[in-house]
Amino acid sequence: MPEGDTIFRAARTLDRALAGKVVTRFETVLPRLERVPLQGRTIERVVAHGKHLIIEFDGGVHLRTHMRMNGSWHIYRTGERWRKPRSDMRLVIETADYVAVGFNVPVAEFGDAPPLGPDLLAEDFDADEALRRVRAQAGEEIGNVLLDQRVMAGIGNIWKSESLFRSGVDPFVRVGDLDDVTLARIIANARKLLRASANGRADPMVYSRGGQPCRKCGTRIQSRPQGPDVRLTWWCPNCQRVRP
Repeated sequence: MPEGDTIFRAARTLDRALAGKVVTRFETVLPRLERVPLQGRTIERVVAHGKHLIIEFDGGVHLRTHMRMNGSWHIYRTGERWRKPRSDMRLVIETADYVAVGFNVPVAEFGDAPPLGPDLLAEDFDADEALRRVRAQAGEEIGNVLLDQRVMAGIGNIWKSESLFRSGVDPFVRVGDLDDVTLARIIANARKLLRASANGRADPMVYSRGGQPCRKCGTRIQSRPQGPDVRLTWWCPNCQRVRP
């Protein structure tokens, strides 16, 4: 599933190509999107909110998409050949210069994003509010809390594991067993990693490396399912010594 950094990069690319342009053609295979005419509207901006990508048009119309596991946005010059088959197309927004194509987008609807926690990639990210929301989940494992978009928006499975590795915290320790200094460190590291990845400067240390030696200490990386969605978590038992 694309994480906040991936959506941030996609929104930035779409915004550079589309902002200020008039929609010359709108096509979709999703009946729920046909009720609002977009042709002739001006695209005001494209923004990311956590894992949601929102295209804002004049007249207060907002188109929200969520990629889930397989969705993606592509941007092409007008007339350029698509890199995916037309059967994967879900919606097309065309201007005089560019064509934005949403492929295999599972969630696309008019309206703003649902209520989310502080966006880790936002310039006005509220670290104190994020800490308060994390602290309120005292009985939950910290690895699960980091994935809860109502607590903080933007983290997925990759940066969950990486944030906890950098912070030296076992993913299965409960929030109530961590002090505020440790929680603040986790939040700060999550923000740093997401921002670095959004700018192409972050490499995973433990994610998807189960059974391989830790790049920091050489200990074998471990992994196991976690949370109600049974998603794999990776960690180094030597480097992450804050344990349940």
